[in-house]
Order: sequence, then C-alpha cells, then structure tokens
Amino acid sequence: MNKHLAQIADYSEAELRAKFQHIDAWIFDLDNTLYPPDSDLWPKIEERITAFLADRLDLDGLSARALQMHYYRQFGTTLCGLVSEDAILPAEFLSFVHDIDRSNLMPNPLLRREINRLPGRKFIFTNGSRDHASRTASQLGLDGAFHGMFDIVDANFLPKPGPAAYEAFLAKFGVAPQSAAMFEDIARNLIVPRAIGMTSTLVLARPGQTDYRDVQDRQADESLIADFATTDLAAFLRSVNALWGDDEA
Repeated sequence: MNKHLAQIADYSEAELRAKFQHIDAWIFDLDNTLYPPDSDLWPKIEERITAFLADRLDLDGLSARALQMHYYRQFGTTLCGLVSEDAILPAEFLSFVHDIDRSNLMPNPLLRREINRLPGRKFIFTNGSRDHASRTASQLGLDGAFHGMFDIVDANFLPKPGPAAYEAFLAKFGVAPQSAAMFEDIARNLIVPRAIGMTSTLVLARPGQTDYRDVQDRQADESLIADFATTDLAAFLRSVNALWGDDEA
C-alpha cells in the first residue's frame, strides 16, 4: 500500500515534526474536507446547480447537468464557466445553489477541539461562497474556530486549482507559504500549495465509504500531490497537536 494511504499511526513523529513544527497558518478547504464525502450536502448543492442552469438557460435536466459538468471540468467551478460564457450574475448563483438544508450534518466536537489547539491562525479557503462556509462551519460546531474565510468572490471568481486563487489568499491574509499547511479533499488543489512550499495533506474517504464527489475528484496519485493523507482529519490533527506535548485524552 502506498504510504500516503496509510493510517495516521503509520507516520512517525519525526515525519510530522519535520513538516508541521514551523507552521503558523492552517488552511482548510470546506466541502468534503471539514465534513465527510458521504454527507448529503454536496448532492444537494449539485442538484441546486442543475436546477439553476435549467431555469436560467431554459435547458432540460439532462442538458443542464451536462453543461454543469462541462463547466466544472473545464473551468474548475460551474460558476466560473457561467461568468466567462453566459454572463450570469455570481451573487444570484451563489445565493441559489447554497440555499440548502444542513440539518443532517452532525456537529464534530473532536474536530473543533483539535482545530482550536493548533498554534497560529486558522482559515477556510473554499471555491464556494462565504455564506455557505459560515453556515456549514456553524452546523459543524466550528463557530469562531477560524480567523478568516476566503471564498470565490475573494478569488475574483478564479477558483482553485488555478495559481491566482492561492496568490490572492496569501496576499489577503499575509500568509507565508513556507509556514502554512493546507488540508484538501481534491488532490489537484494541492499541486500549487505544495509547489510553493506549503505542507499539504489530502483528506480521503475511508475505504468503502460512500463518496458523492465527481469521479475526477477522487482520482490521483497521492504520493505525487501531498506530503500526507488521512481518512480522519480530527485524528490526524490530534497527532499533529501532540508534537507540542499537550495531547489530551
């Protein structure tokens, strides 16, 4: 088995210390990273995107879904394609597609505890909207856990994995990439962070876990993309926090 598919216990303290002891900025993707890929949030968002395209562009359901995936795969987000080619107002799109019921998303007190214990500043960096990030973090019980949120509007609608999104994030918050760590569920979104010196961790679905993400978002050679990978973000962060000698039962 590739080392990057191993459990957190298979990483040595020396490996973790070499990559994390100097980190003072902790950057987390939102969807399918702070919550698991078997959550019903992502399917709800995708259904809303399809409905938006069908209504605004007068398409049948199948055509709307096909256009949605075309834009996603070509531009990184459906919104980016709409802004580029169909003159759709971004605020209208973001408001509509993120108007979803989050009540099935369970709070994660273990994740909150470990994020709170990390030394330095913590951020959410999402290709979605700030409102979606705020509402979802609140549902997870992560209110107040982050020093800042960076959304697709902050990125001028140029999404990850494009370099401009990362440049805008670093500039906005004054983060030095060599002292930053990024956690992401999509491997290609870690290519730029790793290249500019961030410590990178890929958050994977557990073996056999339902995964609602697009098939291209699940496929990658993790060993070429990320420094680490984990199927349990809270447990991984607990091991990182233990480097400072304050592990909790």
